[in-house]
Amino acid sequence: MDIKVDEKTVVVFDLDDTLYNEIDYLKSAYMYIAKIVEPVNWKFLYAKMFSMYRSGENVFEILSSRYDRNIDDLLSYYRFHKPKINLNKGVLEVLNKIKLKKGKLGIITDGRVKTQLAKIEALEIKDFFDEIIISEAIGSEKPSIQNFKILENSLPAKQYIYIADNLKKDFISPNKLRWLTIGMIDSGLNIHSTNWKYHKDGYLPKDFIFSFEELNIV
Repeated sequence: MDIKVDEKTVVVFDLDDTLYNEIDYLKSAYMYIAKIVEPVNWKFLYAKMFSMYRSGENVFEILSSRYDRNIDDLLSYYRFHKPKINLNKGVLEVLNKIKLKKGKLGIITDGRVKTQLAKIEALEIKDFFDEIIISEAIGSEKPSIQNFKILENSLPAKQYIYIADNLKKDFISPNKLRWLTIGMIDSGLNIHSTNWKYHKDGYLPKDFIFSFEELNIV
């Protein structure tokens, strides 16, 4: 898929399940927590935690009960640990090519500032981006159009492109603003699995891709 980029173009990305697989953040957090709760046999606990997650159980409630741990402490470990995560294939190449074409780069993501910035730092991509919009910082979550208008005001341009994954909330507002919207097809690893409910006008992107390796920056 060809995408024309120049100095009048802003390419914006969602973070979770777009630039990296969010399930890897969950695994990273579970390992961190398991090592705190069961320092010697942490692998056994991690395996059990992940199995409970896959079964739809409330992992933290069970841990709290069985190990006499405060749920708020467990949630804090989850949200504020230093994650071990990696970019999806092709992402770094796309970011570099956009910069070579003098395009601007942005992120619009929902979540806590500390958590989302820790992910961006772990991925080693912060310096690529000209603007990062995090919902907690502005008091507004997607699909609010405010998040996208804030970015437009920060980075004026002739063309905006948004690449994301969640049909429920990612594309409604940028579609209204006439951005070019591109959806990442679920690889089977996505945290959110209700996208089929939103295969209808307004919620859908203009096009879909399987991976960043399909994008050709021209």
